[in-house]
Amino acid sequence: MKAAIAFALVTTSIATSAYAQDEAVAETTSTDTTLAEAAAPPEAAATTGDTPAADTAKPKPPYSLPWQLRPTGVATVLRSDTAVMLYKPKGGDESGSNIATTLLFAYKLTDEIGPLIRVGYVSNSPPAPGESAGAFMNPALGVTWAPKLGGSIKVAAFLGVALPLGSTYDAPGDKTNAALGTGIRARSSMDNAMFAVNDLTVFPGVGVAYVADGLTVQGEITVLQLTRVRGDDVQEDKSKTNFTSGIHVGYFVMPMLSIGAELRHQRWLSTPSFIEADEASGGPDTGARDDTTAAIGPRFHFKLGDSMWLRPGIAYARHLDGPVTKGMDSHHIFQLDIPISF
Repeated sequence: MKAAIAFALVTTSIATSAYAQDEAVAETTSTDTTLAEAAAPPEAAATTGDTPAADTAKPKPPYSLPWQLRPTGVATVLRSDTAVMLYKPKGGDESGSNIATTLLFAYKLTDEIGPLIRVGYVSNSPPAPGESAGAFMNPALGVTWAPKLGGSIKVAAFLGVALPLGSTYDAPGDKTNAALGTGIRARSSMDNAMFAVNDLTVFPGVGVAYVADGLTVQGEITVLQLTRVRGDDVQEDKSKTNFTSGIHVGYFVMPMLSIGAELRHQRWLSTPSFIEADEASGGPDTGARDDTTAAIGPRFHFKLGDSMWLRPGIAYARHLDGPVTKGMDSHHIFQLDIPISF
């Protein structure tokens, strides 16, 4: 029943918002394989004149689009990405839910460069006596550079900035702050810059992928430098440094269907006040510095036109350690990702 409710919530969120990570962040595919080509079935290239078929270019291998990692290429894409987390706080009798939705638009400026913009909204419905609340996330701007290397190796460098324009809160732990904090966990702690509403965040990163024979193996790292520019009365730390990383493995079982799995890790490189307090407590529930998550799910690939592709996917994710596993009796995360490439 909870899974059904989650899918219904996700579908409603997508249908009622104009929303569509980048591919966190330029939601695109590999340099030589854009989203518009990623799942194209192997087809012989057309020949003209006296050019023999054997001399034609080989079809580009399909690229498995990650769930929370950035793609290793550029494309023009509109992407709606919604995560729903159902959770029960430790020792509680009732469950709550959090819905975090992002909409991304990326533009293929050249074959190697693509800017993007990403916005988001989060809503939280905690169990009683908590209060429901919603909040706008920080908008994020970024640019991807994906130089063509040739062969099966794809690489993409990214530079992003999240502007402190999200919804503010009146006090730590109030309903808006709780919505933002729980939203971080719903997004598997991989979109922290968009939830840090008092901070200006600069986050460079790089990803490398191997793409061949229907298989994609990709790794990514990102460093986030957060600097407080407002809210000094509710946020103690002037600056803090965060790190995220992940591995994606995907495989095309047929041209229209791929299966993708991810393992992600987030770690605070600096020691902000809430980490210091957590570690000083020395209790069994300490562990806010690190958060590891895993996800798996299918993605479908539908060609809508000569250069238009619809690639909806749904994944199930869980926290493997960190504050969620220590502070909740149970949790389930469902992600509905709907990118359309042009």
